[in-house]
This record gives sequence, C-alpha cells and structure tokens, in this order.
Amino acid sequence: MTKNDIAIVLSKVLSSKKEACDIVDKVFEEISNSLKNGDKVVITGFGSFHIFETKIKKGRNPKTGEKLLIAPIRKIRFRQSKGFFN
Repeated sequence: MTKNDIAIVLSKVLSSKKEACDIVDKVFEEISNSLKNGDKVVITGFGSFHIFETKIKKGRNPKTGEKLLIAPIRKIRFRQSKGFFN
C-alpha cells in the first residue's frame, strides 16, 4: 500500500482526493518531525516507532582492505501492538 492508496481510501470519507492527499502528507510529516526530535510515536492498536542509535563498529574498505571505524547512525525501529494480527 502506498501513500496514494491511503489517500484514495480517505477520499471516500472526505470531500476530495486533494484534501485526502494533504492530510496524509501532514500525518507523515508530523510523524517524521516527532522522530527527528527523538520522540516516540505511538499509534494505539497499530504499533510504535522510536529512534535508536547504532554503536561504533569496526569495518574495512572492501577495495583496499583498510580498517576503519563506522560512525554511529540513527535508525527507526517499529514495534507492532500485541493485538495487531488478531
């Protein structure tokens, strides 16, 4: 399912597809902003999104074999609600 599919479903309830697209974009924008600020996003009955940071890892350049450290990065983790598949 894409954002467009979600907007089409919402347009059946709202007055127009453009309004539905605007709402879908705003929802995802707010989720993104909350995660960027380090907040946890909880959607009851669906699941929660939160940010975690990886640790520094040892790696190597595959072309040269040179050893290097891989910097930590921020990633999003999703955990589904307990009753998600029921």
